[in-house]
Amino acid sequence: MDPHALDKELEELAAAERAALVREIEESGAFAADPGWKEAFANVPRHLFVPYYYVAGPHGYERRWGESPDPRVRELWVRGAYEDAPLATRLRDGELLSSSSQPSLMALMLAELRVEEDSRVLEIGAGTGYNAALLAYRLGDERVTTVDLDPEITESARRHLADAGYHPAVVTGDGARGVPERAPFDRILATCRLPSVPPAWLAQCRPGGRVLTPLATGLVALTVRDAGHAEGHFLHTPAFFVPLRGSDRPAPEPVALGGVPQRARGSDRFQFLLALTRASLDPQEAHALWEREGRPGRERYGVTVVGEQAWAWLDEPEGPYTWPLPGSSGHSP
Repeated sequence: MDPHALDKELEELAAAERAALVREIEESGAFAADPGWKEAFANVPRHLFVPYYYVAGPHGYERRWGESPDPRVRELWVRGAYEDAPLATRLRDGELLSSSSQPSLMALMLAELRVEEDSRVLEIGAGTGYNAALLAYRLGDERVTTVDLDPEITESARRHLADAGYHPAVVTGDGARGVPERAPFDRILATCRLPSVPPAWLAQCRPGGRVLTPLATGLVALTVRDAGHAEGHFLHTPAFFVPLRGSDRPAPEPVALGGVPQRARGSDRFQFLLALTRASLDPQEAHALWEREGRPGRERYGVTVVGEQAWAWLDEPEGPYTWPLPGSSGHSP
């Protein structure tokens, strides 16, 4: 078969799979807060941002790539690129370093960012560049900045973006420090997990701006009041991201769940509370609170940042249930 004809077949397959993915995301309700993102997902080709990725097989991760000499592998690569699933894109010694997030979760996060047409956005964690491309499609190259600590990741993201026709600012640096030379921003979106909210983000975000970041195993949306004050609730959805590189924080030690009923151990809602209060409550205290308060979901929790102080809370920032976030100087609600 003519290889060019095969390329055309793959492009047609990619277009069909992309349309199916957009329908699936729409049916999930992820576009609900801002339907304007549907057009971006329909037009930005995800496969250009994952020229290869890894899938779990019986002998560990297996590489699936778009330039395989086997046409069946190339077809699997295209189909996998448009599944509503995260894709492992960078491994080192079997450890996941970077991934392309689940598209419906990306859509939910972008919708909850609540951009305006002239919003300037900072993305923390460049990944493959796909998220930055979606932002650039909606807002324009000049309003989008993405930052990552790893120069290999930023170079790869820059190349993928150029291949797809997008040229936002791609910066190599510590995401926890933001990108002061490109500030101020109207929105800051993190696609990696942090233990707390870096003060630099608030300083670089305009008053009235919005910061959306993974925290514990959830997503918190903060409204920025000024350079030293932000507050907001968690979204209802679970979210699991790789940690921000360069944060110099060891992985948390497993907690002993002795005395905690199996029903709670298996509850995602309880696991979220454990992750959020790890530095403040032991599992038995957390379980007692969780049962007493009716096994609350993520949306009842929130975060307040005031200067160097940052704390999580249940229902009300002033308490009675508040917990300092790691790395902050405590809290005084």
